[in-house]
Amino acid sequence: MNSIVLAFLTALVPLLVGSIYYNPKTFANIWMKESGVDEERLKSGNMAMIFGLTYFYSLMLCFFLQSMVIHQFHINSIVMNEPGFGDASSQVLMDVKSFMDKYGNNFRSFGHGAIHGIIASVFFVLPVVAINALFERRSWKYIMLHWGFWAVSLLIMGGLICQFTQLK
Repeated sequence: MNSIVLAFLTALVPLLVGSIYYNPKTFANIWMKESGVDEERLKSGNMAMIFGLTYFYSLMLCFFLQSMVIHQFHINSIVMNEPGFGDASSQVLMDVKSFMDKYGNNFRSFGHGAIHGIIASVFFVLPVVAINALFERRSWKYIMLHWGFWAVSLLIMGGLICQFTQLK
């Protein structure tokens, strides 16, 4: 699947995971308690803006994840300054094509992308959430709750992107 189309579809994952994860039958009550949010405050938000911006930011995450979960994305950045890079008949692009023909499908599975999604959640999301939460004097339960959401979301997003993105 085209990487841009897949990114637009994969950006729906945090919205779908959130609808389950932050549901009253799962973690909504814990989240509300730890965040200090009540039903009245929840009803006061502009939901179109919240969901729209959530989708936009999720789309940004998808484009970031592509470069993380698909190792072959980096080959062009390695050779982009080589003479003839823009010429389809140049030696450098023939070498890239040969490389991609031979290695283009290596590490291209849902599981591989999912592992990278988890790695991103542990080494990027967890520290960001934890730092903000520490300064806001939030609990570790709050930190782990939000990290858990992003761990699940990035696992699924990374898996989908790695498995289904078609490289040219």
